[in-house]
Amino acid sequence: MMKLRSSPASPFGRKVKLALAILGLKGRVEVEDANTADPSDSLRSQNPLGKIPALILENGDVLYDSAVILEYLDFVAGGGKLFPEGEARFAVLRDQTLADGVMDAAILRIYEKRFKEPKYRDPAWDAYQAAKMERGLAYFEANVPAAPGTAADIDAGTLTLACALGYLDLRFGDSNWRADHPKLAAWLDAFEAAVPAYADTRQPPAPVPDNAPAVLK
Repeated sequence: MMKLRSSPASPFGRKVKLALAILGLKGRVEVEDANTADPSDSLRSQNPLGKIPALILENGDVLYDSAVILEYLDFVAGGGKLFPEGEARFAVLRDQTLADGVMDAAILRIYEKRFKEPKYRDPAWDAYQAAKMERGLAYFEANVPAAPGTAADIDAGTLTLACALGYLDLRFGDSNWRADHPKLAAWLDAFEAAVPAYADTRQPPAPVPDNAPAVLK
C-alpha cells in the first residue's frame, strides 16, 4: 500500500486527499501524519526538503510535491481525469500553479506571525504576500470556473482552487475574502455540494499556537 505523509491542516496535503477520493484511490493509500519541524521525523529522509505532502510508493520511491503527486495519481487512475489531454491541459496546469501560489503566500503570512516575535515581524513582507493572494483571487473572481455538477467535473486546477479557498476559510476566516469575491464564494459552495470529500477533508478551525510545527507542501 502507498503511504501519504501529510498534516491535517496542510492545504497541499488536502489536495492529495481530495484527488484520492475523486479518483477512487483512497483505499490504496495510508495517510500518516508528519511533523516537518521534528528532525527525527523520517520525512526528511523521504523528502530531502522536509516538506509535505510526500507520497511513498509501494516500491519505496517517494514523490513530491503535491502537483507531481496529482499527476501520478491521475496516471494510476487511467489518465485524463484531473489533467486533460491536448491544449486544454495547459490551462489546468496554469490554474493549479496560480492556486498553489495563493496557498504559498497564505502560509508565509501565517509563518510570519507564528515564528517571529512581534518586534521582528515585517509588515511590508506581509503586505507583499497579501497582494499576491489578492491578485490571485481577483483573477479567479474574473475567470470563475464552471460550477461542478459532480466530482467527474473536477480537474487539478479547480481541485487546487477549492483547497486554496478552504485554507483561507481555515486561517483567514475573519477576512472579507468571501464578501469581496462573491462569485468565488458561490463557486466554492457548489464545489462542496458536488464533492462530499471536500467536507470530509476539512480541518476544523483552531487557534494556532506560536510554537506550532510548520506545515509546508
